[in-house]
Amino acid sequence: MSKITCIIVEDEPLAAKVLKDYIEQLPFLDLKGIFKDAILALDYLQRNTVDLMFLDIHLPRLKGMAFLKSLIDPPLVIITTAYHQYAVEGFNQNVIDYLLKPIDFERFLIGINKVRKSMGESSQSLNAEPAKDYFFISVQKRNVKISLSDIMYIESQREYIKIVTSNTEYLTKMSTHEIEAFLPSDQFRRIHRSFIIAVKKIQSFTSEEVEVNGILLPVGRTYKSSLDGL
Repeated sequence: MSKITCIIVEDEPLAAKVLKDYIEQLPFLDLKGIFKDAILALDYLQRNTVDLMFLDIHLPRLKGMAFLKSLIDPPLVIITTAYHQYAVEGFNQNVIDYLLKPIDFERFLIGINKVRKSMGESSQSLNAEPAKDYFFISVQKRNVKISLSDIMYIESQREYIKIVTSNTEYLTKMSTHEIEAFLPSDQFRRIHRSFIIAVKKIQSFTSEEVEVNGILLPVGRTYKSSLDGL
């Protein structure tokens, strides 16, 4: 997939900087601009197109939702706000995700994975190549093939991750952020800062824990929404 072009519409300098820093950590995102109000963003969008917009709700001059409703052909939108009560209105406007401030990087990645999934589904109509159902990792200087269908869950262990499959376990020097790039968001969910689970391997779950192969894994406070829609 080509780079995802995006803009930030945010009047709080610190919040804009956090988003900018997160975007710069992902090589497939291409930040085209930061705008402190919707009027400036509107002027830019009338002359340019982007794939994704990070949009704050409370903006000067023109509020975020009013701005969004005014766009004839809006890009994909991720709402960023400190007020959870706007979530329903946002999703009614076909918003791809809703990030509650202060936004942590793991929750940011969940939203980006939703964007990638949405754009991937759109590209299927253009006869895009089917996604691979495997990837390779380095284990003791050997490249080992991992089939997506075999993965039960992935656990972070400092600078390493442990990939638990139906037959064995693999330890490789990689972060959970890096491994997420290989995982289809419709098949895997991050449920905790340290755990990513395979949706098809879930035996039961509550808002506090998920059972996979008889093992109970914790659900982090900021990841409870990742279980929505199961």
